[in-house]
Amino acid sequence: MNPPPADSAPAARPPRRRVHTRARLLAAAGDLFLAVGFARTSIEDVCAAAGYTRGAFYSNFGSKEDLLLALFDDRAAGRMAELAELAAAGEALAPPERARLLVEALLRVEPAETGWILLFLEFRLVAARSEGLAERVAAHDREVSQALAAVLERALPELVPPGATARQAAGVILAAREGLLARTAAGGGAAEELLEATAAVLSGLLG
Repeated sequence: MNPPPADSAPAARPPRRRVHTRARLLAAAGDLFLAVGFARTSIEDVCAAAGYTRGAFYSNFGSKEDLLLALFDDRAAGRMAELAELAAAGEALAPPERARLLVEALLRVEPAETGWILLFLEFRLVAARSEGLAERVAAHDREVSQALAAVLERALPELVPPGATARQAAGVILAAREGLLARTAAGGGAAEELLEATAAVLSGLLG
């Protein structure tokens, strides 16, 4: 029997085993990065924790940096989905109240996120010392800004002030969030006070 023509074959999908391997590598890397940091975690450490060889690692990721950026991509996607759900849940609120609620949700740092904040800040500093890596981080930032801009256009138009684009509003919000994270990673009363002040100012400017 002759094989079917090439153009009639279904689109190739990653084998289920490879998807599982990638997920385990990501999970193991996340645990290690959060526990000891990016610089002190090696590819060998990740492989050992996940129970795979270096060959399995390199069949899924080109480098340790690729692995961490994939983790950041996953977390950013989850954050955007949460924001869209919150926007839908707050549709009955008055615009100023809704704007304040959504800005605070974007800025607030839950205790479980502290490790991710420190990891992100560590990686940002590492990337700043490498031109190639800095370009990749900048590309990641652009993708996250575009994803947030899409959410703003679709569900949160009140957070885009007159005269600005959704992409510009997204950039301001994300920059404010990153600065806030750097200032409040240790938590405490001062962190909560700064969060409230930032949310009040941004919601007033954007709402």
